[in-house]
Amino acid sequence: MYRKSKLANGLRIITKRLSGVSSLSLGIWINIGGRYEPEASKGISHYLEHLLFKGSNKYSCRAIKESIEGVGGALNGFTSEELTCYLVKIPSRYLVKALDILSDMVVAPRLKQEDIRKERTVILEELKMYRDLPQSYVYELLDALLWPKQALGSPVIGTVKSVKGITRDNLSCFQGMHYTPANIVISAAGSIDHDLLVKKVSDIFGNMNPGGVNAFAAVKESQSEKQLEIFHKATEQTHMALGFHGLKRDHPLRHAQSLLHIILGANMSSRLFNEVREKRGLAYEIGTGIKRYHDTGAFLVHAGIDNRKVAPCLELIFKELEKVKNKPVTVDEFKRAKEFYLGQLMLALEDTMEYMLWMGESMACLDKVYTLEDVIREVNKVDIKDLRLVAQQVFKRQKINLALIGPLEKDRKNIYSKLNLG
Repeated sequence: MYRKSKLANGLRIITKRLSGVSSLSLGIWINIGGRYEPEASKGISHYLEHLLFKGSNKYSCRAIKESIEGVGGALNGFTSEELTCYLVKIPSRYLVKALDILSDMVVAPRLKQEDIRKERTVILEELKMYRDLPQSYVYELLDALLWPKQALGSPVIGTVKSVKGITRDNLSCFQGMHYTPANIVISAAGSIDHDLLVKKVSDIFGNMNPGGVNAFAAVKESQSEKQLEIFHKATEQTHMALGFHGLKRDHPLRHAQSLLHIILGANMSSRLFNEVREKRGLAYEIGTGIKRYHDTGAFLVHAGIDNRKVAPCLELIFKELEKVKNKPVTVDEFKRAKEFYLGQLMLALEDTMEYMLWMGESMACLDKVYTLEDVIREVNKVDIKDLRLVAQQVFKRQKINLALIGPLEKDRKNIYSKLNLG
């Protein structure tokens, strides 16, 4: 199903050839992100990601963009808590060119002082933008509750203070120390020639020193009582993010957690959507989400609520969470959740970009990739009782973390009283 190769210096390559397509998606992944950073330079991974698009030894900023977009391709990058990725989607005949561009960005960025100065301003404006968007900023508040005074509890983008303090020397040393073969995965999906890719990757990276494997501090979770954070803002609706410590990326019950997420709030058939929005009209937007990391995770409930109905909405949400703890989900719900879970995965894997992302993240984080057939087998082994087990493990009263943004300061006591789970 997949073809894998590993260079002598530790760099890993994984490909999946898809029939019936003439494009390919290619990504260079580095095991580095927000949780690897010291507090003083928080945001440096994200800052460096921005700067790599400003030019490399062989390609100017304009040449990078025009070389990919000029042949009908698309170029992008992202930074998360545990990973940084640079990616392209292109007609397959431009594989060698795309690899040369991405690899030169990763191996030999220019890091010009003028670019660093200008991009600092851009990132500070990005910080302001997220702060002005309550539907985004509420998650920052929630993370700080879930993982206080830890890297996972602070934003990947950094803070105004940390971003202002990052220098060219910091960026250059960070790139040289962490962008090394032992921490790199290259994934590609589509009309791909694995042997050609391996040869070209070896030509570019083969003589590099492997470097040390990047490491981060283990997470600490010592919460003993429910927590509430209200950020006062004169918004037209209240933005809510409710979070519980969840399961780590490779936990044996990870699929059961995903099915519970689907039943509670992943689509318009979910319990929270039906109970909160359809039946009572308490919120426009309501749903659930999952975060997965190496050693921890989070189960989230998010909503946009009428400012006058926050308390009754919270009461109803906790009632639904209590239900899945105390009573098994129905056979029909369970069956539909499985079909939705596997159906969404199958649809996603028809796209070369989604396939590349799925393989690359798994290889970078777990050093292995599951086939679709593997996932189907694992999901079919999940039992209804597993969902209740996850609910009982995750939805605990002393593990409640709630962040709200809205005109709610006078309602703090009433809202806190609604944070109840048996």
